Amino acid sequence: MQKTCKQCGHPFEITQADLDFYDKISPVFNGKKELIPPPTLCPDCRRQRRFAQRNERSLYRRKSSLSGKETISCYPPEYQSPVYAHDEWFSDNWDAARYGRPIDLHSPFFSQFHVLLRSVPAVASNSHVNNINCSFTNYVGSCKNCYMIFGSVYCEECLYGSPYNSRSCVDSLLVRDSELCHDCVTCEKCYHCISCQDCQTGNDLLFCYDCDGCSNCIGCAGLRRKQYCVFNEQLSQEEYKKKRASIDLCHARDVAELRQQFESVKQRTPRRAAHVLASENATGDYVYFSKNTHDAYDAQRCEDCGYVAQVIDMKDCQDCNYMEECELCNEYICSYRNQNVHFCIWLLDCSDTWYSNYCISSHHLFGCVGLKHKQYCILNKQYTKEEYGKLVPQIIEHMRKNGEWGELFPVSMSPFAYNETVAQEYFPLTEKEVGQRGWKWREERDEMPKVSKAIPAAELPDSIDALSDDILNQVIECEATKRPFKIIKQELDFYRTMKLPIPRFHPDERHRRRMALRNPRKLWTRPCMKCGKEMRTTYAPERPEIVYCEECYLKEVY
Repeated sequence: MQKTCKQCGHPFEITQADLDFYDKISPVFNGKKELIPPPTLCPDCRRQRRFAQRNERSLYRRKSSLSGKETISCYPPEYQSPVYAHDEWFSDNWDAARYGRPIDLHSPFFSQFHVLLRSVPAVASNSHVNNINCSFTNYVGSCKNCYMIFGSVYCEECLYGSPYNSRSCVDSLLVRDSELCHDCVTCEKCYHCISCQDCQTGNDLLFCYDCDGCSNCIGCAGLRRKQYCVFNEQLSQEEYKKKRASIDLCHARDVAELRQQFESVKQRTPRRAAHVLASENATGDYVYFSKNTHDAYDAQRCEDCGYVAQVIDMKDCQDCNYMEECELCNEYICSYRNQNVHFCIWLLDCSDTWYSNYCISSHHLFGCVGLKHKQYCILNKQYTKEEYGKLVPQIIEHMRKNGEWGELFPVSMSPFAYNETVAQEYFPLTEKEVGQRGWKWREERDEMPKVSKAIPAAELPDSIDALSDDILNQVIECEATKRPFKIIKQELDFYRTMKLPIPRFHPDERHRRRMALRNPRKLWTRPCMKCGKEMRTTYAPERPEIVYCEECYLKEVY
């Protein structure tokens, strides 16, 4: 089935497998199946709509609406709805059910839900339990002594980025099971690596790309189980040590020359069309141990899924992001261990739930916010099982007439400004473009820390040894954006240990540059540059890199 996206106007396909999925998840009430219609937006616009509901990296100081104590929040101070500190929101001292209201079948459902959403207290940040000393984080769990990390679990002493099960990693993007790594992107099981991308089981790598099982290498790409290589040239151990000793990472000229040579090696090294490994009938990028999963990105152990990203242990799910251990979910973003939840945001241990946000251990909900251990509720109002089964079909029919049934909440209902959310990272828009769509924009206003001195980044000394602890009481002006930022003691200690210079760029600018290293979450068809066979890849046809199909790539690197 071919359709035209009602937002971007581009054509997109709805396959028979998609239709079968919508039929499978359509609810049944009183013996009648309430069919979920095919989507009206293309996969990209659906993903953009979901991402606009998630503020991951913008944190603010504000007071809890309950106790008045200062807290770190993803909601800015000017957000008028109630916001509770994390521990207060998760306590049993309040009950979201008291905000329950009857449904009005003469008014749009989304409007009624929006009123409820703005009435029920929101949790200041989405950091989960079991964190120790991790105040300046969001969407993290079971972490210790971490600062400014996002979407991470099981980490310790990590700063700036999105590590997973890692220790002492700084400025990372999707780095897993690693330690003492800096400025690395999509690396796994690495130790003491600097400025690496797509490397696995690496040790003491510097400026390396797509190296597996390598150690003590500099500026290399596409190597397997190599040691003492520099720009893909094999050296003796003595030659390598001499070359490594000559590189001063605190010297801007050395780094610039190293990066330039490294980029030249990357450009002439063949790349695999997509990272789809140990998977069957799967398409996308960074898809591992999955089956019957298409248009997926950063997905592990998924089966019968489509249009998903950053997901683990999923089954029978479509249009989902940032999720683990879920089944039979559709148009859903954030959190864990849910079954049969649809058009929802951030649920935990819930099932049979529709159009709801921020609910925990609850079942059979429709249009609810902030409920814990509840069932058979509509707009936070309690019903009997029989009343719920009778009223929900009426609401669905009402939504169907208003064009709401089968659609996620519109971007205009998001509590966040568009440029605060991850949507801006993957689908960047200007303030004017956001305004034309009727969405919110927040002017960037950095809080100037109370410090003794402000230093332009260009005036910082090259050597980390030349910096005293006084830098902790000063603010640095980003070399690219002029935004102010500070260095914290834990961070300074890391740079001293790693013999690295302190950064010249604001953390947001560093994150933006790491994001730019990754391919877009979009598939193109193009021929393999070795055998000519057609392949699906995240490299657009016009891009200059040498891209091989999986078979040709493996022959090249092994």
